[in-house]
Amino acid sequence: MGKAIGMVEYKTVSTGIKAADTMIKTAAVRIVEAQTVCPGKYIVIITGELSAVKASVDASKALCESELIDSFVLGNPHESIIPAIYGGMKIENARALGVLETFSAASIIVAADAAAKTSLVDLIELRIARGMCGKSYMLLTGEVAAVQAAIDRAKQEVGENSMYLNSSVIANPDKNLWDSIL
Repeated sequence: MGKAIGMVEYKTVSTGIKAADTMIKTAAVRIVEAQTVCPGKYIVIITGELSAVKASVDASKALCESELIDSFVLGNPHESIIPAIYGGMKIENARALGVLETFSAASIIVAADAAAKTSLVDLIELRIARGMCGKSYMLLTGEVAAVQAAIDRAKQEVGENSMYLNSSVIANPDKNLWDSIL
């Protein structure tokens, strides 16, 4: 992965595809994911050098500003972000469970990055607006205090843009719950 990731989230598929084309033509970036998410929104996640990612996101936003829902650029994202997007995190020692929901797809990645950098937690999954009417959520695990600190920091990060919806920390989830999540 490059040294940065960026994302744009648009109201319509046609605008999202046009934005993706603009992004890859603007600078040397690689598309990690470009697809439709619920409810008919379109997301584009890119990676590359920080300056290239920033230039591509800025160009996309300038071209399609009226259709933009949310966006971000993260330099040096936590290494578990991309695997968590694909649900590819293998969790060996599940402990407390943290759940945080946001109103946008982009904001959950920003929240997860803040959470993972705050304390020693493992990201389990980032569910990005699939089957959620545009909302997103993350699951993470660790010691109770670490999970609480991570969730608190993530709430603060996305709350600044009014994208925070809800969260919870479960100190000792039942084994049956873990079996259904992992």
